[in-house]
Amino acid sequence: MMVTENHMAEIMPNLSSAKRALYMPFLLPALEEFEINTPQRLAAFLAQVAHESAEFRFMEEIWGPSAAQRSYEPVTRKSQILGNTMPGDGKRFKGRGPIQITGRANYKKYGDLLHVDLISDPSRAALPEFGFRTAGLYWKRNGLNELADKEWFKTITKRINGGLRGIEDRTRYYIRAKRVLGIATRGTEEDYAPDDAGDDSGLPLFTRGSEEDH
Repeated sequence: MMVTENHMAEIMPNLSSAKRALYMPFLLPALEEFEINTPQRLAAFLAQVAHESAEFRFMEEIWGPSAAQRSYEPVTRKSQILGNTMPGDGKRFKGRGPIQITGRANYKKYGDLLHVDLISDPSRAALPEFGFRTAGLYWKRNGLNELADKEWFKTITKRINGGLRGIEDRTRYYIRAKRVLGIATRGTEEDYAPDDAGDDSGLPLFTRGSEEDH
């Protein structure tokens, strides 16, 4: 299935026509490359990225730093999870892209997989030509296409966020995307997945950051 600009305008009503025109040439190839190509997969993916990036308004995390962001700096437990080892790594490898890749380890891992140097120039992760591919690669490698096929939306949220932060907003986008893409909806988030579906342990950490960061 091909997502059109009309679909995007309905799913993300706050996304300007200018930004749609800017991002669609990069979004569509990434969807194809990473097999996000059925209505179920598209609805789940677009709902998640709409929430994470506030409808592509924030392609990089705004830096305060907040208390949460200060914990990105070494040496803290979070900095160790993120692979941040050098002073300034927290800001240097802050959340970027539509799923907000965060931390030196993730920049290294996904940059290497895409054959893009995101370590020497981390700002490239916020550019649409790399940001959408990074998001698509993360989605596919973590089995989110298969979870979308089952409509296990809570588990998808946990694999992206590490928890269920923003689940109400994500669900509103999901229900809207399903309607726009012609998928029958069963009601609320509680209908989509059991709380304990899947194993969320040991997954790479992606984060939108704290609400005040946006």
